[in-house]
Amino acid sequence: MEQGDRHLDGNRLYREAAELLLASKRSVAFTGAGISVESGIPPFRGKDGLWSKYDPGFLEIGYFHRHPAESWALIREIFYDFFGQAKPNAAHHVLADLESASLLQAVVTQNIDNLHQEAGSRVVHEFHGTAQYLVCEGCSARIHVSKVDLNNLPPRCPTCNEVLKPDFVFFGEPIPESVRDASFEEAQRSDVFLVIGTTGEVMPASMVPFLAKQAGCRIIEVNVSRSNYTDQITDLFLQDRASAAMSRLAQEIEAMRSE
Repeated sequence: MEQGDRHLDGNRLYREAAELLLASKRSVAFTGAGISVESGIPPFRGKDGLWSKYDPGFLEIGYFHRHPAESWALIREIFYDFFGQAKPNAAHHVLADLESASLLQAVVTQNIDNLHQEAGSRVVHEFHGTAQYLVCEGCSARIHVSKVDLNNLPPRCPTCNEVLKPDFVFFGEPIPESVRDASFEEAQRSDVFLVIGTTGEVMPASMVPFLAKQAGCRIIEVNVSRSNYTDQITDLFLQDRASAAMSRLAQEIEAMRSE
């Protein structure tokens, strides 16, 4: 295939994706680490992922309970000192704009970075929880991280003095039923599912797009390389960085709406 043909083929794919979203009655985005990479947040897995630099055992719930101070030292370094500097990128903003235009009804995200909400998305199901809040291991109080002093580790609950834990899912913890059920329901109710920046390797989150496909949903995938979804359930594969692909898709939608 000549370069011009590839360009035309790419135009066709983006136009088809735009047509699907414009005709959809209920569209949902499903996002993973790849959407936040351009915000400076590295993925957990892969050659340059966090687990190539850190032993993930510090996020095992049993280790956290036995060694809260040691676990918290790495949690603060990675999720608050480092990740806390990240800002939403173009892909996050496009999703928020699509929701504002009633072309997207919800986001289901595997990320804990709060970037969707910072970009303006309102309906966000955080499958793995959030780093924005801490929960008390004793009285179950939920406190925004901005109200907690992370200079003294482990941080403790101001009410009962028990250790506070980030409100995201550790290894060995179940997915909270409420967000799991809401995410599965979004998959089964939608007719277009926009899968962005996830390889489909982490269970049970990886099941969500498969549930959407089983319910008859059309799958638009945005990834820099092929994933576990591409050859199994994907209808349209937009191969690019999330910010580039979503910006191009937004332009195509705008052009079609103005025709």
